[in-house]
Amino acid sequence: MDKTSTVTTSTSEIKSWQSIITLIVFVCTNIVVLFPIAIPIPRRLSEAIQNSPTLRDLGVISLKPEGPQPNEIEGQNSRALKFPLNFVTAPLIADLFLLAIRAIGRKEVHDGILGANNILPYNIMIFFLTLAYIAISIDCSGLIRWLAVTVLQKGGKRGRVLFLLLYIFFFVLGSFIGNDPIVLSGTAFLAYMTRIAPNIIHPRAWIHTQFAVANIASAILVSSNPTNLVLAGAFGIKFITYTANMVVPVFVTIIVLFPFLLYMIFNEENLIPSTIEVRKLNAKEKAEKPLDPKIPDSREIAESKGDVVLEILNPFIDWCHAGVGAFVMSATLVTLLVLNASDQKKGGRERPVFYVTLPGAFVMFCWDLGWGWRNRKKTRLIAQRGFEAKEARRAQQVREAQELAQAQQMMSTASREEDQEKGLSSMHVATEWLSPNYRRESRMVRFVRLTRATFPTVTEVLKLLPYALLPFAFSMFILVQGLVSKGWVAVFAYGWDYWVNTTGTVGAICGMAFLSVILCNFAGTNIGTTILLCRVIQTWQQIHINNKLPISDRTLWGTIYAMALGVNYGAFSSAFSASLAGLLWRDILNKKGIPVYRLEFARINLPIISIAMAFGCSTLIAQVYVMRNSKPYDA
Repeated sequence: MDKTSTVTTSTSEIKSWQSIITLIVFVCTNIVVLFPIAIPIPRRLSEAIQNSPTLRDLGVISLKPEGPQPNEIEGQNSRALKFPLNFVTAPLIADLFLLAIRAIGRKEVHDGILGANNILPYNIMIFFLTLAYIAISIDCSGLIRWLAVTVLQKGGKRGRVLFLLLYIFFFVLGSFIGNDPIVLSGTAFLAYMTRIAPNIIHPRAWIHTQFAVANIASAILVSSNPTNLVLAGAFGIKFITYTANMVVPVFVTIIVLFPFLLYMIFNEENLIPSTIEVRKLNAKEKAEKPLDPKIPDSREIAESKGDVVLEILNPFIDWCHAGVGAFVMSATLVTLLVLNASDQKKGGRERPVFYVTLPGAFVMFCWDLGWGWRNRKKTRLIAQRGFEAKEARRAQQVREAQELAQAQQMMSTASREEDQEKGLSSMHVATEWLSPNYRRESRMVRFVRLTRATFPTVTEVLKLLPYALLPFAFSMFILVQGLVSKGWVAVFAYGWDYWVNTTGTVGAICGMAFLSVILCNFAGTNIGTTILLCRVIQTWQQIHINNKLPISDRTLWGTIYAMALGVNYGAFSSAFSASLAGLLWRDILNKKGIPVYRLEFARINLPIISIAMAFGCSTLIAQVYVMRNSKPYDA
């Protein structure tokens, strides 16, 4: 820990009313993150927003036809807007409230954005977003889906062999590029794969295994998860040192977990069949060139052919784009490891990690722009064909709706009058709503569409970047700084010190592992948990420095790496909001018609997280007893 640290161990502030309110606000904020709600917006403001031409042109809101809607009952408009209170808005509102009552001030905001005590939030956020750009760009090349299909073909009809191959595939890939690209592309692939295999009755074995493996894999490299970067920065850990300490517990976990998943948790023929029935592609289908799904409306062309299996088993891949992306990612990670080790070896001030990832992302961005411009004629033509296919389908829907309306008009006079009062006006509105001429083709719409057709990769990556992480993470950093300044973190640190003094090194490792997993579900995802626990451990260190009672090397580093295991593994525990990847995973599955409910998520993950943490922590305990001693820790 930095000797010039300004970590406070005083608890004198906790009796003040601002301190009590700060703690209450922190708890309430995390409850809202766990159970998000939506507040109805006043009717006039809602209508003003929905009638905004600018928002319509940008596609933020869809055009609402005038007149009553078919789903509007007794004057209630189901399209009325609601303000969401979730992981993005709740922490931000909490910070604004605490600023308004002066419970926090300029210092907390400064430290929560620019950093304090070796935790630099701006550095972490820029690093993660820039590295995410490279990873998502690689995903957009089609490489991950192509590799997944290759694994599917290698597994053949043997269900358990395929389960093992996908298990290894997601772990290896997740170790290098992190969990988010695996969730983005792998989840959609599994949703399609389990759909085209008729004897897989439910996809839970495949999708839950993939999510668990992706998060276990993200514990190996600092670059794979923002929680790892927070932890490494807080305690001055070299990236290569972090990996060296985490790789053994993670590998033991991934090896031991597989037979439990296959023979105990998912040991049902309708989940993992002994043989999987998947149609093979013939020579003509293999020869057909797939379309890039990033191009606007390109899926309309594929859907018009009516063969979803062909789209899945013959995926699009841009080999040139994939090769460049893999090279840029590899060069960025290698440079990052070398410079990180060099800076700390010299003993000087460590350079922000985004100094490496930002140029890498810029190079990838320039490539994506140039590659898109080079292929603009082809991509614009595909987009035009897709648009025409979509309009043809829309026109067919209009004709069908008009024919149905005409059939209703041929009914008896009494029935027609009754139908007109109850339904024909709605049918007329529905037909108008489907009509291509009803929509506005403004300049902004045309510009956005042309941009997407010309630069499909850039626009797709920019759309998929996890922007919500920025307001959430910065707000959580500020909230935790409020707990620090009001003495609550010191209270938690004294409680932790008592636990460690009572239970020793084994208790410290097991206690921190359990605490970090639990807090992932109740303290603002695994990112919020990492921020809070890092501050607690830093304060715990300072308590021992003040008392001149050094913590043993074995106990301190066992505690830190137990937290690393917990905040990564905790993503697959009891709540979707334990991680942002969990929220993304749930949303992708919902869009693919595979709803996963809260209780189901918790019930399936409980045995998985129990086994993973039990073997991960057991290995870590053995490792610290072999590799470390009871002498004072060496920073």
